[in-house]
Parts: sequence; structure tokens; C-alpha cells
Amino acid sequence: MNNHQNSFSPPIRILATRRRRRTVSARLRSGVLEVMVPASMSVAERERWVELMRERIERQMRRKLPTDQRLAERAKRLNDRYFAGRLSWTSIGYTDTVSLWGSCTFTIGAIRVASRMKAFPDWVVDYVLMHELTHLVHSNHGPAFHEMLDRYPMAERAKGYLIAAQQLSQMPGGA
Repeated sequence: MNNHQNSFSPPIRILATRRRRRTVSARLRSGVLEVMVPASMSVAERERWVELMRERIERQMRRKLPTDQRLAERAKRLNDRYFAGRLSWTSIGYTDTVSLWGSCTFTIGAIRVASRMKAFPDWVVDYVLMHELTHLVHSNHGPAFHEMLDRYPMAERAKGYLIAAQQLSQMPGGA
């Protein structure tokens, strides 16, 4: 179907139905691009529509990708809620890292979050942000650090998610 290289190339399932007369629609379901077409549509026309819908879904996904600005907005909300707005940082953003989920250079207030976390649920990203924000108050992982971090209600669940994600990434063929 696609002879050229695309940055977004999910498996494709074409669903042709008699009830659908003129419209074409698409959705991404469990990583599969489902394209719904009229049963009467030719194979060539279906292929054309699949490519159009793939491009449309790719554009939508790009618009939804987390950005450094959105990460900073999340950090501000967490700062307001859990630190009464007391914290400040010089920079915050995503970075390519292999082994860490996040880092904080507390001496200059620079916070970095692993780019691979863009695909994680918000509550997990928030936990990593909370962890790094807490380093702005406590530079080490002592009892006071953990007491402050544990105010985040999803802390235990997020830790479990990160442990599982780390294990999966170390498996052959893992993420």
C-alpha cells in the first residue's frame, strides 16, 4: 500500500461496509489504523484514502505531542498544588536520555524529563515532575525528600508503572 517511507506507519485495517455509501473515516485503535470505506469503492480508491487518512491521523498526533511548554505548564500546576507556588526553576524540558526518567540540576534549577515519557500517561509524567521538583527543595533522596514526594497521590502507582516500563524496555524486542 505505502511504497514510500513514512514516519507514521501503523498496521492498517480496511473495513468496507455496505451501510457506508459515500463517506470515509479513520481511527487509531490499539495501534492499528482502521479506515472505514464504502464496500463499493475500488481497491485503488481505497489505497488513496488510506494514505490520506494516515497523513491526517499523523498530523493530529503531531499536534497532540507533549511539548516543553506543556511540560512547564504541568510543572507549574504541580508547584501550585503541592508546593504552594514556592518553587522556581530556570529551565524545564524533554531530553533524550537512555537510563534516567528525569533529572534536576538543583544548583541552577534545570529540570529534564526523558523524551520517551511523552507516550506515558499524564499521572506518570506528573510523578516524575514531582520527583524532580522535590529535588529543588531536597537535593538528596533522604526521608524528608520521600515524605514530600509521597504527597502526590499517584506516587506508588506511578513508581510501579515506571518499574514495569523499565523491565519491558530491557526485554528482547522491548520498547
